[in-house]
Amino acid sequence: MEQLGFEGMPKRLYSCTPTRLSTWLGCPRRYRMSYLDRPAPPKGPPWAHNSVGASVHNALAAWWRLPLARRTVEAAGTLVTQGWITEGFASDAQSARYRDWARSLVETYVAGLDPADEPVGVERTVATRTDAIAVSGRIDRLDARPRADGGEDTELVVVDYKTGRYPLSVDDARSSLALALYALAASRALRKECHRVELHHLPSRQVLAWEHTAETLQRHLRRAEDIASACADADERMRAPLPADKYDEVFPPRTGPGCGWCDYLRSCPEGQAAATPHRPWDALTEL
Repeated sequence: MEQLGFEGMPKRLYSCTPTRLSTWLGCPRRYRMSYLDRPAPPKGPPWAHNSVGASVHNALAAWWRLPLARRTVEAAGTLVTQGWITEGFASDAQSARYRDWARSLVETYVAGLDPADEPVGVERTVATRTDAIAVSGRIDRLDARPRADGGEDTELVVVDYKTGRYPLSVDDARSSLALALYALAASRALRKECHRVELHHLPSRQVLAWEHTAETLQRHLRRAEDIASACADADERMRAPLPADKYDEVFPPRTGPGCGWCDYLRSCPEGQAAATPHRPWDALTEL
């Protein structure tokens, strides 16, 4: 028997991550293929730059989990070597070169850290909700530092590691929806102020930081709710179910040069026409 809804019942919250929201913004067709199609279309081969990034992130997380006495520069490098991910490289020799480069990258970064400056969290999952969305995500590192205004208490700082070859700017930290949502979620979960977000770009040894205000964080949250609303409407239409010949009306492809990096390029004729596919190692920093 069909169950009828009750008028006035609260609308179900849309559960999401910042990645899910950004995927919708980037390309609704890719969003459908990533989150809704069952079975999902086959992906292309793994990307070497993702292997580098994951290896570095994993090593830094594991380093902070070591007992204090073992948090040495050498230990950080060893963690990179032991956990090295080999997928996506053109050859074993190329993989070895980038393993050694990543090891040096991590060792240099860790040499500038105080091993005793214990983070509040490493690879910590945080979540928050509003009347419209339930959003969650994982923070690379969450610090507690002296307040910028000199107050006696500490405040939280969101730290995100970056290993890409392209330089970043403060605007990347300011405009990041993910970092703003992490700051909001961390603040609500730990009941401690969190306004500062930082991108730590290991190749350039730069820290790109932004101090949010309550107002700018709320603007990011409202933006997330607007994106989530569009996603939720599309999801509902897909479950209706949506006939396959109507997919592009709800999930149109958004083509451009970035299509060459899409995991689903082989399943997207419009993307293939818009960009040349990249080799799995094309995004690596030149060594």
